[in-house]
Amino acid sequence: MIAVRSSDAWVKATPLVFVLIWATGFIVARFGMPHAPPLSFLSMRYALSIACFGVWIVWAKVAWPQSRQQFLHLSVTGILMHAGYLGGVWVAVKAGMGSGLSSLVVGFQPVLTAIWLSYSLRGTDQPGISRRQWLGLWLGFVGLLMVVWRKLTLGTPLDHVTPANMAFAVTALLSITVGTLYQKRFVQACDVRSANTVQLFAALVVTLPFALMETESMRWNTELVGAMAWSVLGLTLGGSSLLYMLIQRGAAASVTSLMYLVSPTTAMMAWLLFGETITLATILGTALTALGVSLVVRPSRPS
Repeated sequence: MIAVRSSDAWVKATPLVFVLIWATGFIVARFGMPHAPPLSFLSMRYALSIACFGVWIVWAKVAWPQSRQQFLHLSVTGILMHAGYLGGVWVAVKAGMGSGLSSLVVGFQPVLTAIWLSYSLRGTDQPGISRRQWLGLWLGFVGLLMVVWRKLTLGTPLDHVTPANMAFAVTALLSITVGTLYQKRFVQACDVRSANTVQLFAALVVTLPFALMETESMRWNTELVGAMAWSVLGLTLGGSSLLYMLIQRGAAASVTSLMYLVSPTTAMMAWLLFGETITLATILGTALTALGVSLVVRPSRPS
């Protein structure tokens, strides 16, 4: 029997670890959002993350990107995938949109990515989205809808949909979609720590001026400190770094399909932490989502 190398096992486990970490974003929002304005929270999260990465970079003697063009591409992805995506989601939720609807809007990303890839790859010799993958994408979206449907029908989330918070949610959707495609197309392989630092710095430059306009102050307590600590150490240093690695190593459609698993995983965490009800629809939706993702990420058989 050939022993599996630890590095190979880690590579295979990376998507699962990413989903588990990324799903805690809504849990963090539940703890931190009531005590802080969204953009001020995110600005401090970016600044603390830059400081942590900076110490890591100096200690490990990590190389920085080599060209000015690479810095520019990383800055663009940072503005889109941090400032645009996170800022859009957090402001939309703070403005009254329910977490179920916001996750559903952003959850349309895999299909939007597949539509763009199918359009852009027409007439080229590169493989597009197969029928099996299209089936998986739509099954995953239906499963996502089943998971969040209960939150959509409890009354309050839909009652607070406004043109403003819907615009922020759609901005988040477009930002994470364009950012993923842009990074896959233009960002060259480089160390994830220095790359993430450049991205976060660009996001901070864009977010901070808007944060300074917020009138609400940050009310520091145990919940806010815990939310900030996990946002920096878990979501940014861990989750964002894994997302960067997954995009660099995998196909865009396969990577974005993992986002379908975030809402079901969040629902399970909310059940464990807050005692939220798990319905039959949630279980069936989770199974359908997992089936859909498996159809997307499963490698094609050689002809």
